[in-house]
Amino acid sequence: MTRRVRVLVWHADLGAPEELLETYHQVSRKMAGTAGLLGNELLRSTTEPGTYVLISEWESLAAFRAWDVSDGHLVTVPLRRFRDPRRPGRPFDICEVDAAY
Repeated sequence: MTRRVRVLVWHADLGAPEELLETYHQVSRKMAGTAGLLGNELLRSTTEPGTYVLISEWESLAAFRAWDVSDGHLVTVPLRRFRDPRRPGRPFDICEVDAAY
């Protein structure tokens, strides 16, 4: 059984929430139709002001990894400046779905 994968990337609005949102929309439009990508969402924290998490859903870990090493990955470069500096080292996680209802 192939498990779906969710990739979580933490971002900070750096005092420019409208710019983060517009950049997210621009990148997401370019990502539309990417093989293996099922969709994505930008969630704003209600407990940590200025904190966001971008969650993308992939049909499998293999699909995500294939995209991650391709030139298609470069489409996300404009969002990188918003990566949360309060999470040094690794501002992301890759999670396989073990169970769902």
